[in-house]
Amino acid sequence: MEDAVTSKWGDRQPTEPTWEHQDDAWAFEKPTYEWQQEFEQGNAPSMPELEAELFGQENRISTGINFDKFSRINVSRKGGPETVVPLQSFEQAKLHPIILENIQRMGYQEPTPIQRNAIPILMKNYDLLACAQTGSGKTAAFLLPVLSKILTKMQKNPPVAPLPGARRTKASPLALIILPTRELGIQIFDETRRFTYKSPIRPAVIYGGTDIRRQKDQLARGCDILIATPGRLVDAMERGAIALDKVRYLVLDEADRILDLGFEPTIRQILLSSDLTRDESLHTMMFSATFPTAIQVLARDFMNDYCRLRIGRIGGTTTDIMQKVIKVEEYNKEDTLVELLLSQPPSRTLIFVDTKRKADYLDDVLYNKHFPCISLHGDRSQRERELALEAFKVGRSPILIATAVAARGLDIKDVLHVINYDLSGDIDDYVHRIGRTARAGNPGLATTFYNEQNWTIAPQLVKLLIECEQEVPEFLQEFISDDV
Repeated sequence: MEDAVTSKWGDRQPTEPTWEHQDDAWAFEKPTYEWQQEFEQGNAPSMPELEAELFGQENRISTGINFDKFSRINVSRKGGPETVVPLQSFEQAKLHPIILENIQRMGYQEPTPIQRNAIPILMKNYDLLACAQTGSGKTAAFLLPVLSKILTKMQKNPPVAPLPGARRTKASPLALIILPTRELGIQIFDETRRFTYKSPIRPAVIYGGTDIRRQKDQLARGCDILIATPGRLVDAMERGAIALDKVRYLVLDEADRILDLGFEPTIRQILLSSDLTRDESLHTMMFSATFPTAIQVLARDFMNDYCRLRIGRIGGTTTDIMQKVIKVEEYNKEDTLVELLLSQPPSRTLIFVDTKRKADYLDDVLYNKHFPCISLHGDRSQRERELALEAFKVGRSPILIATAVAARGLDIKDVLHVINYDLSGDIDDYVHRIGRTARAGNPGLATTFYNEQNWTIAPQLVKLLIECEQEVPEFLQEFISDDV
């Protein structure tokens, strides 16, 4: 059995970082394009090594065979500009030429529904509250217009480099992106590094679990767009490392998750008690997978004449995910998992469990059976988390066992199989978990282990299966209701 696993899944490999200074590297220290004062926009030289890292084949976007169906998803809009027309191409958006060049480098072919509808609204400077399915391309939906507008302003008023030996001052970003988790922050930082290649925009990311002094050093070098988790942002502000008075673009990404984690008081502190401008010159965007009352209250309190945009069903998922629910008793889960992995061709697989202890235990079980796996959860150090995610992304450890810490926001290319080893009792968590596969119209498989302990979620699960045109197994058919 072990030899068969090794030959099928490949040998286990060490989880070493691939960027420079490997022994002492953090994700927030990854290289960005080094703009020089003598460069001109549109005529800046290439950095071959950085370009290879940012736009290598593993980072290029590939739309799936179902992208056309994905692009016809239902869209509803309330408020905002009356004359806005959804994009048919990125060129139609009148984005800055540098941004368009990087879109081409990343392999984008055409906008996704959220991009088609959100970008023209944001280009007209309206505030936006948007709800979209996981894997819909929402990061680019707000990054592209924000970065394009910053570049246009820089063209009119080029940034001035500090004099040699000048005392470093606090960072004064033009755009601020607040998000719930470190992993999502690193992911959006990587996207921003790609979109700002060969441009004077300086991106930075800060998050907890790392040495704030090193993050302050990064900020002191200059920062035009800042990506931050709420707690670390407040910490940096209190230490005098950041000023928000120049922020003109504010994004709350995964806004529902921010509130779920109890950060609403922190967000209100940032919005009300900082030096953040509170007038019509500040453009605010919120992106969320659901529209709970708390999100709508936050939008009403802090957004001006905003547009509400919904892509697909609120809290829904895509029909591109084949959802299979199988009945497995607790005592038989390990054997069933091993059989399932062996029955499928080797592919990037994400396994969700409900506790940190179980993640480590299952990691040991699969590792001892020679599966190339790694685990991720909240008790891991930030360093260990970054290495685990990178090993999974580049395929050195194509099986990742994770708690809910990895469920939201992570956009890892070519995750073909999501396994709910432990089924969450919340349907929104289920949607976010399986949404790690079937990105941008690509097909995916989600397998869920179900037993009688999960009966509370059964009615909602059955309703979702029917809405997504999936088979309802016989043991769940008693939960089919008349109103489906």
